[in-house]
Amino acid sequence: MSDEVILSAAKPFPARAALPWLVGAAVYALLLTLGPRLLSDPDSYSHIAVGRWIMAHGAVPASDPFSFSMYGAPWISFEWLSEVIYAAVYALSGWAGVGALAAAAIALAVGLLTHFLLRELSPKLTLLMVMAAMMLLAPHMLARPHVLALPIMVAWAAALVRCMDRRAPPPYLALPLLVLWANLHGSVVLALGLIGPAVLEALLDEKRSEWPRVLLRWLPFTVLAAAACCLTPYGPGPLLIPLKTLGLGAALGWIAEWRPQDFAHIGTFEFLLLAGIFALSRGVTLPVVRALVVLGLLHFALAQVRNADLLAMLAPLYLAAPLARQLGERAGDDAAGSVRAINLTALGVMIVATALALVRDVRPAPNNTPEAAIANADLAKAGPVLNDYAFGGYLIFAGISTFIDGRGELYGGEFIARYNRDVSLADLPDFLKLLDQYKFGATLLAPDTPAVALLDRLPDWQRVYSDDVAVVHKRRDVSRK
Repeated sequence: MSDEVILSAAKPFPARAALPWLVGAAVYALLLTLGPRLLSDPDSYSHIAVGRWIMAHGAVPASDPFSFSMYGAPWISFEWLSEVIYAAVYALSGWAGVGALAAAAIALAVGLLTHFLLRELSPKLTLLMVMAAMMLLAPHMLARPHVLALPIMVAWAAALVRCMDRRAPPPYLALPLLVLWANLHGSVVLALGLIGPAVLEALLDEKRSEWPRVLLRWLPFTVLAAAACCLTPYGPGPLLIPLKTLGLGAALGWIAEWRPQDFAHIGTFEFLLLAGIFALSRGVTLPVVRALVVLGLLHFALAQVRNADLLAMLAPLYLAAPLARQLGERAGDDAAGSVRAINLTALGVMIVATALALVRDVRPAPNNTPEAAIANADLAKAGPVLNDYAFGGYLIFAGISTFIDGRGELYGGEFIARYNRDVSLADLPDFLKLLDQYKFGATLLAPDTPAVALLDRLPDWQRVYSDDVAVVHKRRDVSRK
């Protein structure tokens, strides 16, 4: 066989056709090896419990059925579809299945990001940006509803960015994504916000005389997008959830994921931020709208730790085309081989990783699971329990009414701030008032909580159980409840 025939048989394949599969499979396998890390958030318990409640009642809740402090207060399960999915997976395959589902959603989001970046960038630069995104996303790779919405967020943003890059009409075919997003997670209001940059850039690309035409082209799309976001059991209710959460005010400082970034020590976020500043100092410039989008995402990420996810998954999409033009990068084919073989290999890796994950004994983090304390102290019969914030999810999962849990939009800023002041003994008189106000029969707190030491010294309270996870105190005179 001649050299010409051999070379013609070894046809190159587009790297962008196989690389997303490889990246997604690698991320999926990596996350499954981490297993329990995906289950380290206490709200994973409560999301499954809410999903079980919805399936058992055949309806979504309109008031709180899980706490005693807010029982019957108006409350919506704005992540109801995610919670039903998690509950169904848990019923079928336990915690291993829940972890595998979260890993699959994250891997799909990263794979899609890789795919969309390869439209504009070379594989090398694409992988560099994807790795940076993974570093920012890592702290919030958790089995919670937001990860199920990540692939939808990436696909929606990519559709809008493609319109900006190609000066194309609005992406009507992407509208069904919003219906799914609205029922999976309350962040769907972001989808409407992302329409603004697309409209603004379309206006700036045209003469002022063409602005009415541009606005008329995007107006029906925006109206339909808003309508799609309202197709939930609660109507437009989920759109207001982010406003309620941000309305918690100073109480957000008590919740780790809602705190501002901490620059006391050099971490991943600061490293990537400095790297970005360095890149801009080397002469990289952005169109005004893209710069505003990136600055907006950076502001959100600086203001609240959890919003680093948005910066990680969205900023690369808006940066890709401008960077490709300025750096001379282009999406090209720089590898050879069989696309089908590589895709099948990636699929095989995912299947094997799933099978191995499902046979592992994977459980949520012990520090969020006061199972022994509840059983040994018989808390189910102790009356109202003053619980640690981190134990709220498990209590709901165990069928015990909570005093407080992760549903900040239900409790409100004043309630959360009072709770934290009291158990930290920042307001000792009010803590004593709280104990009598709610007629607690028991407390279930983390060992390092300042209130634990005080309860050890109060004559009306007795420590009945303690371990490395939780300490239980009960009233000595139960009749005083």
